[in-house]
Amino acid sequence: MEQEFEDIDSSGKWQNLYNEIRNQASDYPYKVAKLPVNRNLNRYRDVSPYDHSRVKLENCENDYINASLVMVEEAQRAYILSQGPLRNTCGHFWLMIWEQCSKAVIMLNRIIEKGSEKCAQYWPTTEELQMSFTDTGFVVRLLSEEDQSYYTIRVLQLQNTMTGESRKIYHFHYTTWPDFGVPESPASFLNFLFKVRESGSLGPEHGPAVVHCSAGIGRSGTLALVDTCLVLMDRRRDPSSVDIQKVLLDMREYRMGLIQTPDQLRFSYMAVIEGAKLILTDKSTAEWNKQRVMPSAVLEPDLSPPPPPPRPHLNNSRPNGQPEPCLEPLAASVEHLLARDPLLAEETDSQDPNMAENLGYVRKRHREDRIASTSQKVQQMKQRLTDSERKRDNWLYWRPILLNVGAGAAVAVGLLVCWMYSQ
Repeated sequence: MEQEFEDIDSSGKWQNLYNEIRNQASDYPYKVAKLPVNRNLNRYRDVSPYDHSRVKLENCENDYINASLVMVEEAQRAYILSQGPLRNTCGHFWLMIWEQCSKAVIMLNRIIEKGSEKCAQYWPTTEELQMSFTDTGFVVRLLSEEDQSYYTIRVLQLQNTMTGESRKIYHFHYTTWPDFGVPESPASFLNFLFKVRESGSLGPEHGPAVVHCSAGIGRSGTLALVDTCLVLMDRRRDPSSVDIQKVLLDMREYRMGLIQTPDQLRFSYMAVIEGAKLILTDKSTAEWNKQRVMPSAVLEPDLSPPPPPPRPHLNNSRPNGQPEPCLEPLAASVEHLLARDPLLAEETDSQDPNMAENLGYVRKRHREDRIASTSQKVQQMKQRLTDSERKRDNWLYWRPILLNVGAGAAVAVGLLVCWMYSQ
């Protein structure tokens, strides 16, 4: 995948690849979205849910909402990709969350972007701790709010006034992702994604998480694509067999237009590549811990190595009972890799002081070597990110200058030709 990325990046063919994917994507009917009664329920006229995959409201006179259920069976993932609620659809939005048993809402846009309202204020703020939606019978309360530099995590209480039942809903709000753009770096995006995963909200034991931006196709599609690819890379024996383009085309079967720009496609590749390094590094460390060499006198030839110890920091579980991959935030994951030391955690039953001293020395050497190796990998990853961003910044700086120079040269040539003809 890295080689594929380098080849496309060096030849500047992201636009061509994006056009190919757009041309290969299937198109399905969306007649319900175009009914006159539903016209004012759509934020954009050119973004509609397909009839076969649209989410249907149950306890409502009109079952329509601009949201699509996107499923990836192999990854055991399901997402509801939705437009940002309109002022007249906020009640429908919370009704959908209740009926679908969603644990989290992942918001990837701001309320106002470029001077336009991209989403209605559908959750309570610290100034107004409660909002009521009488059209569908729900009350939403703000329980807590944690502000970070580029995202905010809220815990909301969603109460059904018809039954009196209440549920806690996570609200993960990425606040620095520009419309039609990409995040500042894969590192910050992965940190946010892993925060969402840590909550267990994406696991199969809950209903599908609701992911939305303004239209529910660009930024929302990017997050769903990256998360799905990382799950598939962790599950498969050969992680390199994951084809990002195929995964995206499969997801476009459920909602039109996922990934809106070539830059978002390029960023998806970068995030998958860097995220896979963290996950696969952790996985290989766990395998090494599971299969590390024990003294031959202790092991019988027909005995398999003992299972790894439980990992209490993981909340998700898979259908087969295996835990989800280690998904700490990026910074914490790096520190976790540097600090982890399975050899030092192992106790020796030997009463021989010399043997204990030798074992301690060996363990210390193992730890030092591993920390040095991990640190080197982390530095290489950071350097690749820095180089990639520097290239992009240089191009953005020089592009207008080159265009102006080219335009000036064209004008000069035109004037010269006119002058020669006039002589």
